[in-house]
Amino acid sequence: MMQLKCTTSNCQHNLKCHCNAGLISINEKGVCDSRVKRAGGALEQTFKEMEAADEFLSDAPSVVRCKAECVYNKDNRCSATSMLVNDVFMSTRCATRIKK
Repeated sequence: MMQLKCTTSNCQHNLKCHCNAGLISINEKGVCDSRVKRAGGALEQTFKEMEAADEFLSDAPSVVRCKAECVYNKDNRCSATSMLVNDVFMSTRCATRIKK
């Protein structure tokens, strides 16, 4: 995975749109199963982002496990060069998904 941008407003792994999860898992419906809600919610995430220095932000995980029907799904791994994950109503989804 070359580039991953996550705009989730309440996830333990998200910091300034960078995901620091070791492995990202996308289910059959395109929902990010790796999302872990922060104990302090979106407000805590805002404070963490204000404190974070840009040089400590991690790059995207090298492996995105995917079970969704998508043109980028190659043997249950995402082959896209970039990926966007964002909040939608009641879940966090892969916005890069293109159904076959």
